[in-house]
Amino acid sequence: MSQPPRRVELPGHDVRTVPAAKPKSIEPPARVPADREPIPQVIMPVQTMALGTEILPGAIDAPPAAPTLSQGTGKDSGAGTGVGSGDGPGRGPGFGDGRDGGMDGGVYHLGSGDITMPVELRKGIAQYTTEAMRARAQGAIVVACVVQTTGVCTNIRVMRSFNPTFGLDQEAIKAAARWRFRPAMRRGQPVPVLVTMEIAFALR
Repeated sequence: MSQPPRRVELPGHDVRTVPAAKPKSIEPPARVPADREPIPQVIMPVQTMALGTEILPGAIDAPPAAPTLSQGTGKDSGAGTGVGSGDGPGRGPGFGDGRDGGMDGGVYHLGSGDITMPVELRKGIAQYTTEAMRARAQGAIVVACVVQTTGVCTNIRVMRSFNPTFGLDQEAIKAAARWRFRPAMRRGQPVPVLVTMEIAFALR
């Protein structure tokens, strides 16, 4: 520059002069650490209600005058009037009036890992009634029965019928009674089991 630099002018006292203000900080205010915040205390009265102080296993309909682990008039740790750890009037760990681990009179249900299936030895053939042959009725009837340790079917009842008006339900029950099995086994011993069978009626 050919001219020397101008001298810095001092702020005047004119009314147009506006003093510069200090800018405000945009930083958020520092928060108090969480460990320093006061924790509100909740005071709740606790009162023991009903049977909350004592829980005993047993049957639902156990008599109230038997506050023991048996929860019944029977013996050992079971519930009910029986003997053993089961529930009911029977013996052993089962349920009902049977023995061992069975149900309802000692009848076992298939599906347990230690029970083998009964083996069919002779099949019962269902006979047509005259009314069913005239109506040319065809279908299948499902029956449930208990295969006893002798291989004979007992307690036979119809679970599903396709046309009961022609007397075929009774014929299906007769056919199931003629069935013979090698009984189911549990730990080397024959046991009664509940099975279902489908008996077909077809015209040839």
